[in-house]
Amino acid sequence: MSEPGSRTLDVRVGSSTDALTPVSMAKRSLAARAPQWLGLSAVVLAAVAADQITKLIVSSQLALDESLHVVGPLSIHHVQNPGIAFGLFGGATSVVTALTALAVGWMLLYFARSGARHPVLPVALGLLIGGSTSNLIDRIRLGHVTDFLDFKYWPAFNLADSFIVVGVGILFVALVLSEAPRRKH
Repeated sequence: MSEPGSRTLDVRVGSSTDALTPVSMAKRSLAARAPQWLGLSAVVLAAVAADQITKLIVSSQLALDESLHVVGPLSIHHVQNPGIAFGLFGGATSVVTALTALAVGWMLLYFARSGARHPVLPVALGLLIGGSTSNLIDRIRLGHVTDFLDFKYWPAFNLADSFIVVGVGILFVALVLSEAPRRKH
C-alpha cells in the first residue's frame, strides 16, 4: 500500500461537473438539448410551411410554364424540376430523393450530437433541413419540385432552395468568424 501523502490529486473546484475530474480531462457535452431542438424544430416547420404554401399558391394560380412579371428582372414563373439545382439529374428522381433523405438524416444526427456547439446551428441547420425536407416532400408526393422565382439570368428556384443557400451561408460565416480569433494567436 502506498502512503497517504504519496498520492497526488489534481482537484479543482469548478473544474468539471463532479469537481473531481482534472480540468485537462473534463469534457462538456455538445449534444443538442431541449432549447436547441425547439429552435431547430421551429425553423424547420416555418421553412417547410412557407415553401409549401408558396408552391401551392403558384401551382393553383398559374398554369405550368405560365409567367407573371413582378418587378425588374423578377417574375413568378411556374416550372417543374424533376432533378436538383439547374435541372441536373432530371432522370434520376428516385436517386435524388434517396440522397436527399440521407442528407436530412445525417444533418439531424449531426445536430443531435453537436447542436450545442454554436448558437447559430439551430437556425442554420433548421433552414437547411427545412428546405431539403420541403423539396423532398415534393419529390415524394409529385415526382418533381415546383420552382417559381425567376430572375431571367438564373434558373428558376423556390423558397426551399433559398433557405438552403441562406443556411449554408450562415454556417460559412459562423465558421469563418469562429476561426478568426484563433488565427490571431
